[in-house]
Amino acid sequence: MTPTRLFGGSLLGWLTLLSVLTLAGCGPATTPVVANRPLVWGGDREGGAPFIFAHPDDDTRLTGFEVDLAGRLAGLLGRPGEQFQQCQWDQVLMVLSRGDVEIALNGYEFTPRRAAEYRTSLPYYIYQLSLATRRADATITDWDALAVPPSRGGRHRVGVLAGSAADQYVSTTFPDSVTPVRLDGAVEALSLVGEGQLDATVQDSPMLQHYVEHLQRYPDLHVVGQPRSEGYYVIYTRAEDRELRDQLNAALRTLHASGELQAIYARYGIWNDNQAQLPRIWTDWDPDALMSRGKSWSTLVPFLDDLLRAALVTIALAAFSMPLAVAGGLLVALGRSWWTPVLGGGREPGWTQLIPRLLTVYVEVLRGTPLAFQLFVIYFVLPRLGVRINEFWAGVTALAINYSAYESEVFRLGLQSLPKGQLEAALSLGMSRTLAVRRILLPQAVRTVIPAITNDFISLFKDTAVCSVIAVEELSKQYSIVGKSTGMLLETAALTAALYLSMSYPLSLLTRSLERRQRRSPSGAS
Repeated sequence: MTPTRLFGGSLLGWLTLLSVLTLAGCGPATTPVVANRPLVWGGDREGGAPFIFAHPDDDTRLTGFEVDLAGRLAGLLGRPGEQFQQCQWDQVLMVLSRGDVEIALNGYEFTPRRAAEYRTSLPYYIYQLSLATRRADATITDWDALAVPPSRGGRHRVGVLAGSAADQYVSTTFPDSVTPVRLDGAVEALSLVGEGQLDATVQDSPMLQHYVEHLQRYPDLHVVGQPRSEGYYVIYTRAEDRELRDQLNAALRTLHASGELQAIYARYGIWNDNQAQLPRIWTDWDPDALMSRGKSWSTLVPFLDDLLRAALVTIALAAFSMPLAVAGGLLVALGRSWWTPVLGGGREPGWTQLIPRLLTVYVEVLRGTPLAFQLFVIYFVLPRLGVRINEFWAGVTALAINYSAYESEVFRLGLQSLPKGQLEAALSLGMSRTLAVRRILLPQAVRTVIPAITNDFISLFKDTAVCSVIAVEELSKQYSIVGKSTGMLLETAALTAALYLSMSYPLSLLTRSLERRQRRSPSGAS
């Protein structure tokens, strides 16, 4: 059972969900600095090299400049070692708030918003943003080309890591000519640019330098223009862990003074002249002045338009995909039942039994694999076969196909619930089997299953949240963006839940009305 089906559309369900969020991720969590245990740090190995990635000679080991850095920091802090905790990149800070890790160390850029919520270390790396495009694409040769809308019309589609500095830079610098496609991983953006799904990608310079220029893993891509928008990678601790943050700062100074920091970066090909400026930047570094003194609901007012637009995307996903799912489910149900006694079959040649068997495999595969996996196949795998679908229609396609399996079972049970005598009576009156099914059985079956289909529509409506994994900015994705932009996760969750409830609750009322109407109808009990 999916989480959305578990909580359903009731007010009690949403209150329960908010309570879980409050207890799990929004309360204070303190972890005292303990010298006799490993330093637990959070990051995302899916981000890849040169940050954190599997060792080429042993995929059970991690390597990367941040892995090496964490090990040396642990040693200088007197810890017996370091312990890596896998997190999704855009959720590392939330995991830090829970107390599951002591530090967030994974190419996290310094921003005033983050500094208002967490203790911020000295910068350990100075990065810039770089632009990568396909070599065969002569339309984007530098940054200035992004400011000009493409000749084909519309906007340039540029892949960025959701919530990153690249996301912020592209959104604010090219608001009228670029549509940022927000992804959960930087490597996925490189693949999509190479396949023609995206026009370009903007990433932190160490990532592009490593994958595109050093490893040349994407030979069809190249970096164009000069790097822009200098920024800093920092380590974040919880606000109450000031002692730990100060120890980390002292360790970073020691590593730089001894030359170890340069040696680590040089090992992965990311040392450059900019890093020599770190001591100068450290001189006036004082992010504690940005620590928040509290927030109010008014902070969310500028983001209401974004949330409402995302709610419309959610409605559009559901409105397009559910009719397709119903139509597909009906066809599958008829295909599986046509050669059975339910619809008057049973005497056809043996080869016809192959059709219902194939349809049964179709249903079981779709019901037995996650919707997120099906989305991944449609959006990331099909382009390699020459089939390119943008993120919105990929979401509609995946939802429609996935739910067609469930709707087929609903229709099949509806057909099986009808008395067999009705088909026999229709045939005795001279109707063909096709006409009898179309005029006599289907209308009754459809009428019987309408409440169940409406319930599934409510589930699909909330399952649109899964489309966020392929950069569809529906309501749950926008919640994540707004919550992390403002630091008001619980308040944004409450507002998002209210929007979901306002959209799904009328459907619940409609379902109950249809059920009552069916119970009152004499023919509904036939």
